[in-house]
Amino acid sequence: MDNERSATIKIGDKEYELVLTTRATKAIAGRYGGLENLGEKLMKSENFEMALDEIVWLITLLANQSILIRNLKNKNAPEELLTEEEVELLTSPLDLAEYKSAITEAMFKGAKRNVESEEETPKNMEVG
Repeated sequence: MDNERSATIKIGDKEYELVLTTRATKAIAGRYGGLENLGEKLMKSENFEMALDEIVWLITLLANQSILIRNLKNKNAPEELLTEEEVELLTSPLDLAEYKSAITEAMFKGAKRNVESEEETPKNMEVG
């Protein structure tokens, strides 16, 4: 996977790349109303269990993007998708807290824009 687009976490004994794809962005928008609402939703979760559920859902979504991309490229040997149940069983709440920075990194990398500005010529240039 392109390291410029992903962040890596370890769940159980396996490493997963978290990738923000267009598909993941659509799923996040459907659940939260947009990427800009995601952080607010996670911080304002009514209780600890709900906050954990949201983080598990997000980790599963982002980790599965790299698996789906690999499966698209290797149709003859598809890999099984990670489930929310697996994430819950193979992690601790401390792990989930540590994954927040990887989630943020993956989302930043996936949403960054490479903008190049052109050099402007002064508008009020002296003539002559």
